[in-house]
Amino acid sequence: MILIAVPLVLALKPNVTAEIVGEKYLGAALAIGLAGLGAGIGMGTAAAAFAGALVERPELFGRSLIFIVFIEAIAIYGLVIAFMLLFMG
Repeated sequence: MILIAVPLVLALKPNVTAEIVGEKYLGAALAIGLAGLGAGIGMGTAAAAFAGALVERPELFGRSLIFIVFIEAIAIYGLVIAFMLLFMG
């Protein structure tokens, strides 16, 4: 993918150097990769606690589910940042 994308961007924008294009892709990869890694670790921890709490007190389902949604939002924020790095300026 990068082997096709970098020459294409360089052809479309002649004043852009390959280093700048490479840094954009590296930054986007780090943004989504680290956000996904953090969300995955957090989801594993929270899901284990969520399952244990749900067994003991089923009435906490709605309140505990909100924490899971917040963890998923972290991964979505990383995706948004990656898109911003790739497609803005």
